[in-house]
Amino acid sequence: MSRRAGGSGCWNQTFAETGEKVMPSRKDLANAIRALSMDAVQKANSGHPGMPMGMADIAEVLWNDYMRHNPANPKWWDRDRFVLSNGHGSMLLYAVLHLTGYDLSIDDIKNFRQLHSKTPGHPEYGLTPGVETTTGPLGQGITNAVGMALAEKVLAAHFNREGHTIVDHWTYVFLGDGCLMEGISHEACSLAGTWGLGKLIAFYDDNGISIDGHVEGWFTDDTPKRFEAYGWHVVPGVDGHDPEAIRRAIEEARAVTDKPSLICCKTVIGYGAPNLCGSHDCHGAPLGEDEVQATRENIGWPHPPFVIPEEIYKGWDAREKGARLEAEWRERFEAYRKAYPELAAEFERRMEGRLPEGWAEHARAFIEKVQAEAKDMATRKASQVALEGYGPKLPELIGGSADLAGSNNTIWSGSKGISKDDPDGNYVYYGVREFGMSAIMNGLALHGGFIPYGGTFLVFSDYARNAVRMSALMGLGVVYVYTHDSIGLGEDGPTHQPIEHVASLRLIPNMHVWRPCDGAETAVAWRAAIERRDGPTALVLTRQGLKAQARTPEQLAAAARGGYVISDCEGTPEAIVIATGSEVALALEAQRLLAERGRRVRVVSMPCAEVFDAQDEAWRESVLPSSVQARVAVEAGTTPYWHRYVGCRGRVVGIDRFGESAPGKVLFEHFGFTAENVARAVEETLGG
Repeated sequence: MSRRAGGSGCWNQTFAETGEKVMPSRKDLANAIRALSMDAVQKANSGHPGMPMGMADIAEVLWNDYMRHNPANPKWWDRDRFVLSNGHGSMLLYAVLHLTGYDLSIDDIKNFRQLHSKTPGHPEYGLTPGVETTTGPLGQGITNAVGMALAEKVLAAHFNREGHTIVDHWTYVFLGDGCLMEGISHEACSLAGTWGLGKLIAFYDDNGISIDGHVEGWFTDDTPKRFEAYGWHVVPGVDGHDPEAIRRAIEEARAVTDKPSLICCKTVIGYGAPNLCGSHDCHGAPLGEDEVQATRENIGWPHPPFVIPEEIYKGWDAREKGARLEAEWRERFEAYRKAYPELAAEFERRMEGRLPEGWAEHARAFIEKVQAEAKDMATRKASQVALEGYGPKLPELIGGSADLAGSNNTIWSGSKGISKDDPDGNYVYYGVREFGMSAIMNGLALHGGFIPYGGTFLVFSDYARNAVRMSALMGLGVVYVYTHDSIGLGEDGPTHQPIEHVASLRLIPNMHVWRPCDGAETAVAWRAAIERRDGPTALVLTRQGLKAQARTPEQLAAAARGGYVISDCEGTPEAIVIATGSEVALALEAQRLLAERGRRVRVVSMPCAEVFDAQDEAWRESVLPSSVQARVAVEAGTTPYWHRYVGCRGRVVGIDRFGESAPGKVLFEHFGFTAENVARAVEETLGG
């Protein structure tokens, strides 16, 4: 009896019946996932056993027969990617990673959902070997996977040559009803079909259950027809507990290379639990000791909790196969290197995340050039100038916009659109899909080989917020280009005028928010975003034109520190005005007014508060000396954030209500963003 044969008995039973050691059946292997999942959830007294038990048979076929991966090297570049979009079922992934030989021990499994464990409640990228992305917020995993599959297709177009295929891997996704109900799945899956991502295969866990119960009361979509309308290949009605049916479905999906595939698997949630299977009662709660024992008996698994027979481990072990697969790929890559040495070196550089040789010198010279030319312009235009300056040096830049390319200025002269039939480009037209765009960019970054950037209006960052949060949580070097940054955008009115958005983005841990005041600061901000590989950057940019500011070389270098003195007074300052973006010019005008009145005022430009806060104490004290308590902050947004810098005695010139529809200059005056009003606020802090 082969491991590839069917059957439902476990190895111990077979041995007892025949007296011979035989390889475990597929059901034995799948039952190992079920056992580990229900035991870990039971021990933690928390978790989701239903999905892992229901999708165990699908996982067994996929991982043992199709997944190309190497447990000893989870970062092998040409590995297949596996995304658990329904991340609440994390124990399925942990069980598979443990069984196939990743650095995830049985003690880690026992420590499920505990403090500092490698097996948290939802899979977390960078924490657990083999986890490709952090999932749990439903719909984002499938969208990350679309980004990964897009990355594979574009990299293959960039680097593969006739007779030398070095980029050739699949992206597999597990997802459930919840992922398909979330709106982001519509955004991403529509694009996946449009792009013809034939190396993307998703497995739909069609078990008819969500947290609230049977889904027919709130989810009656014809999912196969929906995906066919997107341009996907659909394999409907697959028995998710029949290994041979699963295998046939995968073969059919892999044979279709010009479309992504959705395999619709009918499963029973909590499969094997005699009293709770098929019910929402096993979705997000332990089965209970009695039901766990009953399940053991029902599936023929007599082993104690967390005990896996050696033959089961052998049946799952992917280390030898994985090492062989990677070695074969490395042989192909060495042949590629001999044929195309420059391309091979470039591929390695990009996949390792190294910036090109001479980058630092190039960036510094470009920033100095922008400062020397000192042209007045909107910072959204300055952003495009920065792309023109940096883009030719960075083939890994992959841009895009949510149907606002002409407004966001995200296209530069070297941009080439990516399409289904011509993926050899560097620019993505996402359409009106801010959330999908952001999560797809996360997938591009997770895959490797790219620095993704994407644009929309700042006010619409709210649509994308949870994907932006996931960028920060995973520490991904994604660049968000947010234009039309304040009431200054004018006549479109309060629906399009961001008020709270800059402050809101600053509240996300590990997010860097740059709001530059002119072309030079924009170039500095773009350089910082490109060089940052441990978290995302938001570039907050104006629609309206801004005055270019004069700087010394020392001030220009200091701009990269997030906050610096852009204009000082003679002698010790009496007061400090802190400003960002379009309000820096306003602060400088107020400084001139106050100087005429005999007041000594320092103006600090703070394009990125997070970077400034990370500087050493000596630098922060040199910019904002604690001896100067009279402080005013000026920013065309909500005011509470700035009290961390101005203190109780200070003032904030901002806006804490929604805007109006009128020309931008009129609105700035109407809401008090005038030099005279800033000067008055300074005088109030000085007591006169």
